[in-house]
Amino acid sequence: MTLWDERPPLLAGLIGSGIAGSRTPAMHEREGAEQGLRLVYRRIDLDALRIGADRLPDLLRAAEWMGFAGLNITYPCKQAVLPLLDELSPDAAALGAVNTVVLKDGRRVGHNTDCTGFAAAFRRGLPDVRRDSVVQLGAGGAGSAVAHALLSEGVGRLLVSDTDRGRAGALAADLSARFGAGRAVACEDLPAAIAAADGVVNCTPVGMAKLPGTPLPPGLLHPALWVAEIVYFPRETELLRAARAIGCRTLDGGGMAVFQAVGAFRLFTGLEPDAERMLRHFAGMPVG
Repeated sequence: MTLWDERPPLLAGLIGSGIAGSRTPAMHEREGAEQGLRLVYRRIDLDALRIGADRLPDLLRAAEWMGFAGLNITYPCKQAVLPLLDELSPDAAALGAVNTVVLKDGRRVGHNTDCTGFAAAFRRGLPDVRRDSVVQLGAGGAGSAVAHALLSEGVGRLLVSDTDRGRAGALAADLSARFGAGRAVACEDLPAAIAAADGVVNCTPVGMAKLPGTPLPPGLLHPALWVAEIVYFPRETELLRAARAIGCRTLDGGGMAVFQAVGAFRLFTGLEPDAERMLRHFAGMPVG
């Protein structure tokens, strides 16, 4: 039996902060193996390296020198990476955020698979919920992608809340320019907005293993709401636990994690991934 695989590996990686628990490497490597591909996927954790997003230029150069096919980009780098790229896909340009960089022929091309990833997860997990009014928490890189997905999936009015009110206003203005006047507004009164909303989506990092807690006071939740997360480690965040305790329908971040990986795998390898197989693999991983 041959123990050494002489085929050159396809190298990929994930750059972000606090990603030690990420399931993305395992999803990519497992799907690669299922397709007969020797795929090696590495975490590049800013926290473990004790560096900040200002070192992104060095990390991208290093990945190019080592022959990486591409990189996934997560918090807090999805917007910081933009000026370091040669080209943006139409989706990434429209969203102003990148979660996937393809490195090929000396060029860096940014893509965004978060938007399609959240949309696919939302259609599967909450297909029949009311969506006249939805509150979104967070207007960063992931928030931009999710907001576009929500409006594309029929949300009537999206109220965007962010600790940086200017950022919330800028995202709402961009969304209204694309989807129609008044379709998105910056949230001025969070308690009132949630009291009148059909759903709430958390697009902040609050709830991650490294940032425990809830992005809003749990007392604002009410049973008529549906509540969705993009955080998936842990899969049951404090926000989802509080929502389920009062009877809200919920959607964890696992589906978005899988479907964004489906899109990234396609971009890195040129192969068509088996989304259902990747969902089964993710479901079989230890729950954080």
